[in-house]
Amino acid sequence: MKDKNKLFDVPEIFSIQDMLLKSAEKYQGKTALEDVAQTPISKVTYIQLLDNVLKFGGALLKLGIKERTHVAVIGENRVQWGITYLTAMVFNLVIVPIDKNLTTNEILNIIHESDSEAIIFSGTFDVMMRENMHLTKKLKHFISMDLLSAKDGFMSMPELINSTKATDISGLPKISNDEVAEIIFTSGSLGRAKGVMLSQGNLKSNLMSMVSMLFIHPEDRFLSVLPMHHTYECTCGFLCPLYCGSSAHYAQSLKTVVDDLQKVKATMLLGVPLLFDKMFKRIYKSINEDKTKSKIIKPLIKITDVVEKVGWKSFKKIVFKELHEKFGGSIRIFIAGGAAPDPKVAKGLREFGFNFVQGYGLTETSPILTLNRLNNFKDNAAGIPLPGVQLKINHPDAKGVGEIFAKAPNVMLGYYKNEKLTSDSFDDGWFKTGDVGYIDEDGFLHISGRKKNVIIARNGENVFPEEIEDILNRNPYVLESLVYGEKDQKHDEIIAVQLVTDAEAFIEYSENNNVPITEELVQQTIAQVIKDVNKELPAFKQIKKFYIRQAEFEKTTTQKIKRYLVSNENGNS
Repeated sequence: MKDKNKLFDVPEIFSIQDMLLKSAEKYQGKTALEDVAQTPISKVTYIQLLDNVLKFGGALLKLGIKERTHVAVIGENRVQWGITYLTAMVFNLVIVPIDKNLTTNEILNIIHESDSEAIIFSGTFDVMMRENMHLTKKLKHFISMDLLSAKDGFMSMPELINSTKATDISGLPKISNDEVAEIIFTSGSLGRAKGVMLSQGNLKSNLMSMVSMLFIHPEDRFLSVLPMHHTYECTCGFLCPLYCGSSAHYAQSLKTVVDDLQKVKATMLLGVPLLFDKMFKRIYKSINEDKTKSKIIKPLIKITDVVEKVGWKSFKKIVFKELHEKFGGSIRIFIAGGAAPDPKVAKGLREFGFNFVQGYGLTETSPILTLNRLNNFKDNAAGIPLPGVQLKINHPDAKGVGEIFAKAPNVMLGYYKNEKLTSDSFDDGWFKTGDVGYIDEDGFLHISGRKKNVIIARNGENVFPEEIEDILNRNPYVLESLVYGEKDQKHDEIIAVQLVTDAEAFIEYSENNNVPITEELVQQTIAQVIKDVNKELPAFKQIKKFYIRQAEFEKTTTQKIKRYLVSNENGNS
């Protein structure tokens, strides 16, 4: 019997600079990065990637951008974003990736707070940069990814690369793994800006540990759909394939994911749970619309389960070939992160022959702390700790639940220019994640929710909103929900929820039953949803009030609701 905890042998790297040099030497003419859309530099092999980095780094040096200078990058996922990031790593600069979906105010604030002296940006931001060129005094260099030649104070990234000789590898700076290499701002608003400092040591340790648990092959092709500025995509969807000799391909948009999967013949897709939820719903919708398929699907799943247990591991892919072809026909693994996926979706996708795993981590941990494995997983758990990661539950209650503390080589250096916040985030060398959970008898971590979101019920028990939201969001009539504590007339805290209904589900119900969608129908349907959810919950966790919102919640790039923006008064906010 195979040891489920046996680790894979992985190449040793000493920094991200070292990783790129070794991968370029080993994989040479193999495709490294590719844009599905047309861009000035739309495809590079490993050797071309290194060449572009060595030229761009040389160009930055000529501009007077010295080692340890802070350089910001903002734009859509693309090859040039990757070249910019790797140039910073190879030339010992400090990269500041900025979320392209932030407001102008937030972007300018991050540029100011990060002390960036240069910014590399896509054409989407040309106007914003031009209008605000003189607002930040430290920012001296404006480099456009899309301009083909310098214009009105903006330099051209393609021109800088094409007009500069590649720096000799022997002349590259020595990297210290203990120095900040990247600053990621998890919030950009004035007075709230929080810059997480990661080192090349943090990043390389996370890469090596992660791949030792979930092996990535040089033949793997990643379709990149999540924003690269986010650590989950940056480490797992960008650096990881480059470390393993795989390729990363940048989707045109979230709307083109299925088409792009087919074009690229992707084997790996990283996503947030919402992406996989939508995919799963569409699969079942198309099955239910076909009477023959809807009748035979359950017996087929049972038969294929039995055959796979006997040892024919590819049987499901053969039986459900038509479905696999819709996703390009080559998918090896779906990986969910950023939030907890629905265990029913994970199980459902696996029943059709798709491998599905989830992990857990934070920006502050580069990001992965725990991971499920292909041969050792639990769909209701966040996974087991990576090699080198120590976890402990601080002050566990009678059920073993408490705040999750972590100690690992991938834990951040601290928050930029904020010693107090850094100090408050550690306890005797342990990083306080702010998440609450427990570790089961098999060593799997289970997440209950965020410590700051906890509601204290009347009986003194802790209620985690996320646990209730997960159940609510599984209902087809609920698009999204936010659970919180609300004071009743006796000033006791009761469980309330604001939710957004799923228009698609109501339209389908209306057409199938030939009834109009009225306010009364919506209210009655949601009231029944709440009743059904409450049956699954103990009395102290049950929802006592619900509000139906007209507008969707404002979300982060990884589709997490910005809870602090939501008023607890009613559903009109």
